[in-house]
Amino acid sequence: MGSSVVVVVAERKRLRQLNEQLSQLTPAPQRLVAIGQGETDIAEVADLNPALARRIRQRRMATWLIPFGFFAGLTFTFITDLDTFAFAGPIGSHLIGGLLGLGSGWMGSFAAAASVSSDVDDRVRALRNRLEEGNWLLLVEMPNGVEIPWTRLQDGRPKAVVRLNDN
Repeated sequence: MGSSVVVVVAERKRLRQLNEQLSQLTPAPQRLVAIGQGETDIAEVADLNPALARRIRQRRMATWLIPFGFFAGLTFTFITDLDTFAFAGPIGSHLIGGLLGLGSGWMGSFAAAASVSSDVDDRVRALRNRLEEGNWLLLVEMPNGVEIPWTRLQDGRPKAVVRLNDN
């Protein structure tokens, strides 16, 4: 993911002009998303929706925490030789320990995803307020190593340009 900014414009006509100008650049932006009334809904853009970003982060965390939890639970039952689940037999006891570890990994993915706070939350809140005021937003993401076309953005006479991240 490269550098990304959000451009706030007052008129939809200006939004479309700026979108068209930026799409014709060489190299082209990695991502251009027009947001506002009649355009993409802000709830669909993970960069501007903290709940959606948290859900995506949780799924990514779960992909490695769940298997890790399973093997950790399995290993724990082998190491400790506890007979907590003796009714299931020697293999079943270890399997139940692994499943309990799997569940712990799944719950841990939720806790880990919720514990990460984003440093852009205040900026996103301000952008959401601008959108509610009747403005339009244009999310511009450039590839790594490519500078954001600041002069082209300023030609569109934006109300504001908010930097989300800089890589």
